[in-house]
Amino acid sequence: MIRRHFFLVAAVVVLAVMVVVGGMKVFALKAGGGEGGPPGAAGAPAGKAGGPGGAGGPGRRGGAFGGPTQVSVATVQPRVFADTIEVLGVAKGRQSVTLTAAATQLVERVRFTDGQQVSRGAVLVELRATEQDAGIAQAQARLVQAQRSYERYRTLGQQGWASKAQVDEMEAAYRTAQADVAAARAREADRVIRAPFAGVVGLSDVAPGALVNPGAPIVTLDDISAIRVDFQVPERYLAQLREGQALLATVDAFPGETITGRIAKLDTRIDERTRAITARAEFPNPGRRLKPGMLVRVGISRGDRQSLSAPESAVSVQGDNAFVYVIRTMGERTVAEQRPILTGVRQQGMVEIRDGVRPGERIVADGLNKIQPGQPVRVAGAGAPPAAGRGQAPAGKRPA
Repeated sequence: MIRRHFFLVAAVVVLAVMVVVGGMKVFALKAGGGEGGPPGAAGAPAGKAGGPGGAGGPGRRGGAFGGPTQVSVATVQPRVFADTIEVLGVAKGRQSVTLTAAATQLVERVRFTDGQQVSRGAVLVELRATEQDAGIAQAQARLVQAQRSYERYRTLGQQGWASKAQVDEMEAAYRTAQADVAAARAREADRVIRAPFAGVVGLSDVAPGALVNPGAPIVTLDDISAIRVDFQVPERYLAQLREGQALLATVDAFPGETITGRIAKLDTRIDERTRAITARAEFPNPGRRLKPGMLVRVGISRGDRQSLSAPESAVSVQGDNAFVYVIRTMGERTVAEQRPILTGVRQQGMVEIRDGVRPGERIVADGLNKIQPGQPVRVAGAGAPPAAGRGQAPAGKRPA
């Protein structure tokens, strides 16, 4: 029992000591204007915590948190934009064909390699023609027999030993035998597949022994010395199109490169459904870099014009609206003012601005996702304003 009362008394004594010590600290802080005290409190030594420029005072408000955002700027300047009509088309070879067989037969020989340049009339594939060879021999034998019979009856007719009807019948048999030989040779020619024009063959899986059917593709053949591109142009631009007109085009495979061509032909009709006319362009392809099937972006020039411009990174697009942040000075502050603009074409990383800004105005060049309308900003490279107390002698000391 005595021990228990001893512990209770000790706890009460410790608690009382803690209360006294805490009260003395609070009294000392109030009397001395220590850390966290209001600026200019009585007895606060200059330069210590709580004084001007100390921790917690006004001198800390211009630090890294809550300060102006550093931005890079661009100047709105006039620039020449090419007024073009941009359309899409698919590249084709000057001549392109997929070769097939005219009859069902086994492949006897393949006379080409993948990607080979072949001349017109070159033999590409030979099909088995054993039956056709026998048919030619049989037709030729009948032709010889028919020719002999016709010549014999013609002699007899001249001598009066054969009637005119018999001679005519033998002549008809002879002509029929000649036609049979020609048909047999045509069937044999169907077993040889030749190149209809000079070009480059594509990839093929056909090998000797394979069975091919009529209409089944064997190999592709393309003349890619030049590339054709068919594209549609809206009817309202018809007056600005003519055959021989120069064109500029780009492809995704070679970014930054421009291909020069011309309009070779214009269709004779306008599509009633799309109200557009089809034009065919030709582009030279000396290095065979362009391939049939490529997506080509064709630009039809309508002249040049000069307009205000801004970098693409400086334009913010929200739905159907576009904005820029204009740098404005309001007293001692520099802020970013959000301003709606009317844009035009985009060329070579620049955006045409038709309305909303004036020449020479400075706008935020990039990092628009970090800025809010009216937010204070600091232009990169312009230098930071002097901080409070910077360049002055510390309080309580005199300059040497």
